[in-house]
Amino acid sequence: MAREIGVVGAGGWGTALAKVLADKGERVTLWCHGAASFRELSEQRQNVSYLPGIRLPDNFVVTQSLQVAVAAKALVICAVPSHAVREVFTAAAAHFDDRTLLLCGTKGLEEATLQTMAELFSEILGAASTPRHGFLSGPTFASEVARGLPAAVTVGAYSETVALMMQEILSTPSLRVYTSLDVVGVQIGGVVKNVIAIAAGISDGLGLGLNARAALITRGLAEITRLATRMGADPMTLAGLPGLGDLVLTCTGDLSRNRTVGLQIAAGKSLQEITASARTVAEGVRNTRALHDLAQRLAVEMPIVEQMYQVLYGAKRPGDAVRDLMQRSLKPEAG
Repeated sequence: MAREIGVVGAGGWGTALAKVLADKGERVTLWCHGAASFRELSEQRQNVSYLPGIRLPDNFVVTQSLQVAVAAKALVICAVPSHAVREVFTAAAAHFDDRTLLLCGTKGLEEATLQTMAELFSEILGAASTPRHGFLSGPTFASEVARGLPAAVTVGAYSETVALMMQEILSTPSLRVYTSLDVVGVQIGGVVKNVIAIAAGISDGLGLGLNARAALITRGLAEITRLATRMGADPMTLAGLPGLGDLVLTCTGDLSRNRTVGLQIAAGKSLQEITASARTVAEGVRNTRALHDLAQRLAVEMPIVEQMYQVLYGAKRPGDAVRDLMQRSLKPEAG
C-alpha cells in the first residue's frame, strides 16, 4: 500500500529522493520554495537547475505550501540546506501529525548555535517527537541516485523500530539502506567531510598529487572520528558509509561541489567570487566556520579544518596552509 510522503526542499537531493520514492509507487509531495522552480517542476517535470536531463515522474505533487507538504504524512524528509532548516521547519511544525516520522537528509550544523540537525529538530518539533526522528547519510551524488545508479546509505535513529521503518520505505533495487543507532556518528561524518573535500580540491588544484590526496582523506577521517567520539559517537560508525564512504566520494568525485570550491580556490578565486557565481553555496563553506568554532568549544584538535578556516575566512594562501600542515610537530599516527 502506497504511503503519503512529504519531501521538503526541491534542490538536487530533495528532488532525487522524491523521484526515487515516486518511482517506487509512494504518494509523494515535494515542497518547492521558489516560484520559478515551482513552475519548472510542475510544467516541465524536470529540475533543470539541479538534475538536468532527468525526467521526473508524473505521479508526485509539487507544492509551495508547507502545510500540504507535511500534514497527514507518514514520513517527512528534510532536504533544505542547513542554514534554512530552522526557518522552514519552525513554519512547518504546526502541521506535523503526532505520528509522522521525520527523516533529515540535510548534512550540516546550524552556524549560529553549533547545534546538530538532531538537536535542532528536537528543539523545533519538541523533545517528545525525537524518537520518531531519523538521519540519512552516506556517499551519494543526487544525480546518480535520480538516474537509478547503485548507491548505499545509512539511516541513523534513536529507535531500532523507526530505523527499520525508514529502511523499508527508502530501499529500492538500486538504493541499499543500512541502519544505525548512532545518531551522532551518522551526522558528524556528513558534516566534516565537506570541509576535507575543500582541502582535497585545493590539493588537486595545486597539483600536489595522489599521495597528498590520500593523506588528506586519511587524516581527515582521523579528524572526523576525533570530533564524533568526543560528542559520544561509536568510532566504528565513521569507518562505514557515513564516515569513510562519504568522505572518499566527496574528496574524489567530479560531481562534488565542495571539491569544486577547493579547485576554484587553488585557481586563485576568492570566496566572494565563488559564492557570487554559485546558485547555492556548498555546505562545506558554512560547515568550515561552524566546525572551527565547535572544535574550539570542545577542545578537539582538527588541523585540516583549522587551515581551511584560515584559507576561507583569514585570507591565508592555500600553499601556506599546505606548508603549515606538513610542518606540524611530529607525533604518532594514533595521536
